[in-house]
Amino acid sequence: MPISQIDLYRVEKADDYVNQKLRCMVTQVDRAERNLVVSRKALLEQEREENKKKLWEELVEGQVREGIVRSVQAYGAFVDLGGVDGLLHVSEMSWQRVKNPADVVQPGQRVRVVVLKLNPEERKVSLGLKQLTNSPWDDVDQKYHQGSLVTGKVTKLADFGAFVELEPGIEGLIPISEMATHRVYRVADVVKPEQEVEVQVLNVDRERRRISLSLKAVQKQKEAAAASGTTAAEEAAEAAADAAAPPPKPRVPRKDLRGGVGDKPFGEEK
Repeated sequence: MPISQIDLYRVEKADDYVNQKLRCMVTQVDRAERNLVVSRKALLEQEREENKKKLWEELVEGQVREGIVRSVQAYGAFVDLGGVDGLLHVSEMSWQRVKNPADVVQPGQRVRVVVLKLNPEERKVSLGLKQLTNSPWDDVDQKYHQGSLVTGKVTKLADFGAFVELEPGIEGLIPISEMATHRVYRVADVVKPEQEVEVQVLNVDRERRRISLSLKAVQKQKEAAAASGTTAAEEAAEAAADAAAPPPKPRVPRKDLRGGVGDKPFGEEK
């Protein structure tokens, strides 16, 4: 049995199979040379094809299943669910930004995944791993309030702005219009990847998982603080308090005001 025919997945050490009883398929017989070649992989592939049709009938979106990682690519990993391969995209591996899928899963590893999307016509299955853990976005609006100052690390630059990681799994966007008090033509002229920045929270949208941030607002607060002698944090606290305060109630004129001559209401003296 060649090492490539031991299993469906890459086998590094054939020693792990010593003294094991394995069902195999005879693939080559050479009586003259007294040579016999067998394959366990061929038998497993045959059984896998038989299970594929049954598995497609069982799969539903939202289902949690156990599978084995077949291969790891730059864009994700393929997971064998027992006859059907599903793609675990790198964006669905963790709530944090994953640069290398091999840091999360390895070939041959057994994993529990969620079925995100099914395409029976094209025989494609999209899987998720991060959905089995709590999302940091669940309580993001309690951690980050409009007008508050936060510190984060720049993770990615784009033509329209810069992405800043506030905590693992939580990123906000500084639009290019909020980069500085002056007009900015290139984001790279203001910030660099891995740079730590202090920003102000402009808006939090938990449903869409978006946070708008501003560098320009912090610069304005620091300039105003330098002129007034207060700190930027104090300025931000006051701005946040003003934003959270309820609007003043409209003043309703009183109709029972009287004036002029005698008991006549004002304006009816004549």
